[in-house]
Amino acid sequence: MIDTRRSPGGRWGFLLVLAACTATHLRAEFPSPRLDRIDVIGAAAGGSVELEIQGADLEGATQLLFDHPGLTALHLKDRRFKVTVAADVPPGTFDLFVRSKFGISNPKLFAVSKGFQEIAEKEPNDNAATAQAVPLDCIVNGVSDGNREDVYRFSLKKGQRIVLECHAGRLESLMDATMTLSTADGSPVASNGDYDGRDPLLDIVAPADGDYLLSVSDLSFRGGYPYRLIFNTRPQIENVFPRALQVGKANAITAFGRNLGASSTPSTLSIGDRLLDQWKDTVTPAAETSMRGRYEFYEHPTNHSVLPTAATSTLVGMQYRAKIDGFLTAAVPMVLTDGPVTLEAEPNDDPKKPQRIVLPATVSGRFDRERDADWYDFEVGDTGSYLVDVYCERIAGRADPYLVIYDDKDNKVVELDDSGIRSKAFDGFIRDPSGVVKFDAKKKYRLLVQDRYRRGGPRFQYVLSIRRQEPDFLVSAIHSQNPGPGGCNLRKGGSTYLELAVHHRDGLNAPVTIAAEGLPKGVHAIPTKIAGDTRGMLVLWADADAEDFLGPIKLIATSARPTGEVRREVRTYCRSWAQQDLNSSRPMRNLLLCVQDTAPFALTPEKDRVEIVAGGRVSIRIDLKRLWPEFKTGVTAIPLDFPGPFKMGNVTIPEGKTEATVVVEAATGSKPGEYTIALMGQGQVPFGKDQKPGAATPNTLISLPSRPILVTIVAAPAAKK
Repeated sequence: MIDTRRSPGGRWGFLLVLAACTATHLRAEFPSPRLDRIDVIGAAAGGSVELEIQGADLEGATQLLFDHPGLTALHLKDRRFKVTVAADVPPGTFDLFVRSKFGISNPKLFAVSKGFQEIAEKEPNDNAATAQAVPLDCIVNGVSDGNREDVYRFSLKKGQRIVLECHAGRLESLMDATMTLSTADGSPVASNGDYDGRDPLLDIVAPADGDYLLSVSDLSFRGGYPYRLIFNTRPQIENVFPRALQVGKANAITAFGRNLGASSTPSTLSIGDRLLDQWKDTVTPAAETSMRGRYEFYEHPTNHSVLPTAATSTLVGMQYRAKIDGFLTAAVPMVLTDGPVTLEAEPNDDPKKPQRIVLPATVSGRFDRERDADWYDFEVGDTGSYLVDVYCERIAGRADPYLVIYDDKDNKVVELDDSGIRSKAFDGFIRDPSGVVKFDAKKKYRLLVQDRYRRGGPRFQYVLSIRRQEPDFLVSAIHSQNPGPGGCNLRKGGSTYLELAVHHRDGLNAPVTIAAEGLPKGVHAIPTKIAGDTRGMLVLWADADAEDFLGPIKLIATSARPTGEVRREVRTYCRSWAQQDLNSSRPMRNLLLCVQDTAPFALTPEKDRVEIVAGGRVSIRIDLKRLWPEFKTGVTAIPLDFPGPFKMGNVTIPEGKTEATVVVEAATGSKPGEYTIALMGQGQVPFGKDQKPGAATPNTLISLPSRPILVTIVAAPAAKK
């Protein structure tokens, strides 16, 4: 159940419109709705906007769906819709899906603002003479021009401070935006390209009264990419300090930014030649978020690097945003911790004069200047393994940190650098150091944290965490549509699967079990067990008589601790772009499942549980049911991403046959335990998306996973002496 009190996305607004989808399947062989672009990527709360969708297999698209009930859409014609945003929708980003006759698409981000006037770009506006006049505190929804710039004219008073931002990459637009500001007579004032990922920002104090021209374009002058251009004289937060909060306690924090109001004061921190304001606040995070291993967000975390990644897949935290003079600022990611937070204290850049910390420690730090090196020392009470983590990319910090630990004799104990899981569509490989380090009792250690490129300043923040190793884990799931983004579509009688990434945080040795909750009638999944691995899959299948369904489902992961069972919500992700060279993934608030139409065939193992002796093999009968009368050819069964201990040769069930036997082997020395495996069935199915009446139906290679098999490996008997 979605907690609407704490989830910025609220409940799913489309739960009242669970009408039938009318066709598609999970794999790329069947038409799979793919949403590539929407030409307007935001609107104001209480307002409306018309937009057009672009993508593949969107025939019959008559409905847009959002992850908040306050966003609704009316189909106008073709691929055009009118989106209306209720006045009580909070500012932030929301998932927008398209429903076509082929099922549900992947989501794209749609931004909602409050306190800004939303304006549509008006062409022609590609030079100073045709520049579009805009007011301050507005957001322009524009589209990049091929080989031209979009130019906007606005007025400032001398000494007036304005923050100019272009939001494109963070909203999944492929635009690599660049901005240039000049006076009305063409004299250059400032320019910027990459500030937040690929998105630019300009912080300007007007040198004189008058009109100014802001030009925006794609770096390579590619056309057709949407953007949101923000002219902001309201409070704008750059970041806050500290970036770690103790749950259940009132935490004093300082926000740094621009135009932070009458209650702010000038800080000593600057970016470029502009001092930042500072503003004080107190935050008390609920312990529930940390206990459930969650990351709660108002704005999808997509601006922490050049491409959207799954960086926050291992972050237990929340987004903080300030309310200054009645205005809600942008959200800032924060780490949550159960213990106290230590603030980095300068000077600590001399290895002979490190800052003393006490374990377990959570330190909120910052590389204050170029070439800054932060040194810490500590003494270990008990011998044991400790988890050492540096959070930087995960909290939108701009550093590329590395970490080195030395013992009391200046011997290097360990050096940690990039970490994370990158597997097919899931990209959680990040710049943050993370690892398990063994320390000896009564021994002193020194620790260095530094940016790999020796950069520094207010934006180069990090959180250092050192604590005893305790079994823990987080799990991510992504629907791996091949070759690009797609929705989770399931045909009746058939099956689909989700890729799972298990992040073993503190040396968890017990198996992790992932199960589905809230499945509709006629849809099934047996819990998947993953032991000693970072990858796995969860197979969903539907009965032949299952009802049509469109709605969210939830995945839950559990594992045993010495102190009891740990329960974690599985975090769901999607691919951002179809381009293979832009492998990227970003979080969703929920996983949406669409059940419709009929699968051409189904592979079902005779038994859903088998036992194998390590080093041995087992024979499993696989039954084939052809669900389309016109489908009569054979099906080949191959391993579907088997866990490490297993292997199997390909087996074909020929035309006219309905079963075959596969032999699964477990490697000698395999670790005893329970594992989940599945096969992938591939067959040439008579199907044509654009088949003309009377024409022969072409064959299309269709891939469908089998129902899963729970395999128990038992230890081989000891050899007789």
